[in-house]
Amino acid sequence: MPSNLTSLVPPAWREIVDLEDVAQIGANLGQNFLPSSKLIFKSLEVDPDDVKVVIVGQDPYPNSQHAMGLAFSVPAEVGVLPASLKNIYKELEADLGIIRENGDLSAWLEQGVLLLNMSLTVLPNESGSHSKIGWQVITQQIISDVAKRGAVAVLWGREAQLMSKYFAIEDQFIAPHPSPLSVYRGFYGSKPFSKVNSRLVEKGLTPIKW
Repeated sequence: MPSNLTSLVPPAWREIVDLEDVAQIGANLGQNFLPSSKLIFKSLEVDPDDVKVVIVGQDPYPNSQHAMGLAFSVPAEVGVLPASLKNIYKELEADLGIIRENGDLSAWLEQGVLLLNMSLTVLPNESGSHSKIGWQVITQQIISDVAKRGAVAVLWGREAQLMSKYFAIEDQFIAPHPSPLSVYRGFYGSKPFSKVNSRLVEKGLTPIKW
């Protein structure tokens, strides 16, 4: 367990999130959670001023091989991609003709894509298990802040779409979740990557190299 969860929050975000709330989450975490302590706030390695896009996920993958602190992303050495990420890549190829070599989305983070789960930790093998320990308060503070700075949002699925209230209509791109349960209900063909880049260009920003 991190002795002080607040100490792990990157400096640039410490005035944006309520550190007392972070401390309370730390008190509730226990000792058995994913991802590892050093990766809990990996999504916040991008400076708040540099965030152009926020992609909202639900919670980390509930196994140690996949969980790496970035929504939908897995480490480069993972051979078989999780189903949702596999479907995201299918849509990326259909949309822009891009084929990615592995499941690590760190290159998106480095370009200003905030890959933010609504809960930043999870119990092993128990999806959604930390959805009620306070993370949503923190992650909504983050989403609200980057929205005010002009970021655009990619909101896949019902939980992510609750965050649409923070963004202007033209700055949000909504589709069903890319999970196998809902991918055929409108995720395929939604062209989020080209649409986001078009909106970034309209805002005078450099498009993302997806």
